[in-house]
Amino acid sequence: MYATPVLACHIATDQRPRSVRIGASQLFILKYCRGSSVPEGNVSLESGSPLENRGLRPLRIAIFGFGTVGSSVARILTESKPEGLELTHVFNRGVGRKQVDWAKGVAWSDDADAVLASDVDVVVELAGGLDPAGSWVRRALEAGKSVVTANKKLIAFHGVELERLAAAKGGHLKYGAAVAGGIPVIPGLEQGLAGDRIERMEGILNGTCNFILSQMEAGAEYGSVLREAQAKGYAEADPTEDVGGFDARAKLAILMRLALRVEVDPEEIIPRPITTVTAVDFSYARDLGCTIRQVARAQKTDGSVAATVGPMLVDLRSPMAWSRGTENMVILSGHYGGDVVFSGHGAGGHPTAVAVVSDLLALAHGSRRVEIPSAKANVAGEFEVPHYIRFLVNDRPGIVAEITGALARERINIRAIVQKAGYPQQALPFVVTVEPCKSSALQRALESMRVMDCLLEPPLDLQMLE
Repeated sequence: MYATPVLACHIATDQRPRSVRIGASQLFILKYCRGSSVPEGNVSLESGSPLENRGLRPLRIAIFGFGTVGSSVARILTESKPEGLELTHVFNRGVGRKQVDWAKGVAWSDDADAVLASDVDVVVELAGGLDPAGSWVRRALEAGKSVVTANKKLIAFHGVELERLAAAKGGHLKYGAAVAGGIPVIPGLEQGLAGDRIERMEGILNGTCNFILSQMEAGAEYGSVLREAQAKGYAEADPTEDVGGFDARAKLAILMRLALRVEVDPEEIIPRPITTVTAVDFSYARDLGCTIRQVARAQKTDGSVAATVGPMLVDLRSPMAWSRGTENMVILSGHYGGDVVFSGHGAGGHPTAVAVVSDLLALAHGSRRVEIPSAKANVAGEFEVPHYIRFLVNDRPGIVAEITGALARERINIRAIVQKAGYPQQALPFVVTVEPCKSSALQRALESMRVMDCLLEPPLDLQMLE
């Protein structure tokens, strides 16, 4: 059931996914994602399609960046040969070491200017980062070309500006691969859920962190899992963007614009790292019927916008707890349609390439730009949720009284105090869970606790999803 990688489903009251109708391009995605190899056969346009009716030539495609995703996109285009698309150029620095013999008839170049000046119709930007990728994208749009990108940082910080430029110059900007890899959450928001009013969203948006935390859930230590993730290509040599929450923050900002219709500065969203989570936290989480995941969440209530990224306790009955390895998941809560879940492979060359090729197919089919109205907003609201607080202390009398006193001064109710046996008195971990409260009130209480002489490290505070 949960292996289906690209279809969204409504959560019905009986917890079974409702049936969904899928179109030709979605069939292509599904066929591709179910296996690890490239799909056989062509993806044909139906009789009477825009391409056939207008007698148009195929769109000429230039790929900028021939790494894991870029090479997967090229392989789909050359082996599956989707009708209406033709790969003509590949740009990469030091392109000689990237060139492959299976991409026939492709012009290989390490001269970005020459490729941008060529007769290509669409630039597929897969290099990532703000610069020089941002310059390539702007120049392509200025020239009236369309752009397909998986660059979440560029879209998070400059997406609105670039969409306006594309519209002014008669081109298109598509970025379905920028969030959640091969899961069609962005097309789903632009089309399938456009009639609803999304009020809340939460998701697992970083495959690296999900791999690390799900391995730690099974008993592994953070350091060893990180090394494994780096060896498998899931994590960079410097994993800060992933484990620090910055990657998920950029993706959350994009989804907030499309789902909540608010434009926020990503830097207003304060991420929290997963590096503070230890094995003892997973042990206590199990006792509480939970596990731990890196979650990006946002909500809009009475005009106030709240957003955060970080490790959180997730109830084992929640769909979020089912997501393991490099899988991603997004749950959108609509005013009219209720909860909708998108789940599947959120990382890796092939799933992300599927999203890129799907955007290209949409352009070939004459897809028009989807207008999503949004307004600037500040991240000023607060979540009012239960919290898990883990202490590590040199045990002595009076500790619990001091903690309960600090919480009482902020009018925060305690839900439970949990202490596992078997730990030394000199380094004793125990957990306090509290009833829903405002994050600012809890932070004030924790700040007053920091002066306690028994603390061996600052308390770890994690939100609890319910």
